[in-house]
Amino acid sequence: MNIFIITFFFMLTIVLIMAVGVIFGRQAIKGSCGGANNGSCVCLKKCAKRKKLEADSA
Repeated sequence: MNIFIITFFFMLTIVLIMAVGVIFGRQAIKGSCGGANNGSCVCLKKCAKRKKLEADSA
């Protein structure tokens, strides 16, 4: 039972720490726009590296 209580409070602490980040409006984690994701770009605004890669492949 002690392990369950310790685990429960540990997980609760982790959730509270993540909630603090949301409350303070921290931006989401972003990936790179020219990264190793097989050439697909998920960025809304294309960065200079992605524009250069698309121009070179065209």
